[in-house]
Amino acid sequence: MCGIVGIVGTSPVNQALYDSLTVLQHRGQDAAGIVTISDNTFKQRKANGLVKDVFETRHMQRLKGNIGIGHVRYPTAGSSSAAEAQPFYVNSPFGIALAHNGNLTNAKELRDLQTQQTRRHINTTSDSEVLLNTFAYELDKTVGTDLSAEEVFAAVSRVHAQIRGAYAVVAVIIGHGLLAFRDPNGIRPLVLGRRASEDTGRYEYMVASESVALDVQGFEVMRDVAPGEAVYISAKGELSTKQCAHNPDHCPCIFEYVYFARPDSFIDKVSVYAARVHMGQKLGAKIARDWKDLDIDVVIPIPETSCDIALEIAQILNKPYRQGFVKNRYIGRTFIMPGQTQRKKSVRNKLNAISSEFKGKNVLLVDDSIVRGTTSAQIVDMAREAGAEKVYFASAAPEIRFPNVYGIDMPVASELIAYGREVNEICQLIRADGLIFQDLSDLEAAVRECNPEIKQFETSVFNGKYITGDINDDYLAFLNNLRNDDAKADREWSEATADLELYNGEN
Repeated sequence: MCGIVGIVGTSPVNQALYDSLTVLQHRGQDAAGIVTISDNTFKQRKANGLVKDVFETRHMQRLKGNIGIGHVRYPTAGSSSAAEAQPFYVNSPFGIALAHNGNLTNAKELRDLQTQQTRRHINTTSDSEVLLNTFAYELDKTVGTDLSAEEVFAAVSRVHAQIRGAYAVVAVIIGHGLLAFRDPNGIRPLVLGRRASEDTGRYEYMVASESVALDVQGFEVMRDVAPGEAVYISAKGELSTKQCAHNPDHCPCIFEYVYFARPDSFIDKVSVYAARVHMGQKLGAKIARDWKDLDIDVVIPIPETSCDIALEIAQILNKPYRQGFVKNRYIGRTFIMPGQTQRKKSVRNKLNAISSEFKGKNVLLVDDSIVRGTTSAQIVDMAREAGAEKVYFASAAPEIRFPNVYGIDMPVASELIAYGREVNEICQLIRADGLIFQDLSDLEAAVRECNPEIKQFETSVFNGKYITGDINDDYLAFLNNLRNDDAKADREWSEATADLELYNGEN
């Protein structure tokens, strides 16, 4: 999962891009990058690290221009190398820089096509660079130096026809404007907004992964970019939109609401906060109905995503709600940290138990989901060490049994604790006294309650149904070779060795 932003303004946009990336930091903590355009030249800064660490004053001063894009990354199947930080750019045609959130499921075939037929060089393992070159090749079919919105949309249509998977894209074209488009299934989110410039009265436009990025910059949310739709804003601030996909279908990723998005965001007309409240109501009703014999003394969330969910459960069960864990806010989100060893080390550093809330009590711990189960097991152990008599565990999401192929770094199936196991087996592995999962139908209903227009969600991690229809055992085996922890460890070692060699060579 990544975060993207693009702005066409009437004054320098570097600070607005920086501030927007800081509120999208939860979507990726591995790398950050900004590209602006000034004097028909790209101005770029990107590197590994958090936004606050990547951009220093000297970098911000260099990022001149009234138009630009930004990106925060965490890697899915690819490398964590600084060379793969986004945005990427190509010099021809015109000069294009692009940032992408999602995952192309046919990136390998596209890479082979570009190497053998279109003779375009791909310098990294990132599917985002593949996407950029696919778009650049299609845009290069235009004639002359002028570029109309219709020609841009025609290129996007040809891109949609070639690529598969999930993608939300922002791009800038030197001398012309900013482009944003979304995959035909609308899996990854993208929001469009505007504000009136105080100096010129002209509208400035912004696109971003979540509405919260628009909120902090004072942009009015106009609407979500529709599945398959493209938005083009010229350098003069002229807005054009067009549906560029055949038979688009709205199937947003439900895990955005479970875990990834900020609670103060609206995605596809759904309040993330309200969706989580509804999740708590559905799960609380299930516990009250099917687990009424549990002798629960207190309900405790595992901060922070599950706090609103746990509060609703506590009210339905008529049990006290307590904050039993203190979170170290200077530790990143463990789910999106690369490497299992790093994730394990971070849990104890991230959370500390308040023993008085556990001692002698039967506690119900509430989390948003259970993926590998190692974090859950450690948290159950922490509760027991703090004095809990019994520890029950509730998950606001159903059992995650299948890998995600659309841009979330869910591990391979064999590393998922629910893969091939029943609930009682999972319960034993996380060392809990009872384990309750949300039903998928209830999860969908909880989100749909905010927007009944959504008829279908992308829920493949729960049921193994991949909505793009192109996922088979061969592709999952291919992902297994890229994503399993051993493969990631090998890549991290290779990248560290390469960085060391480069350092020694420079010194």
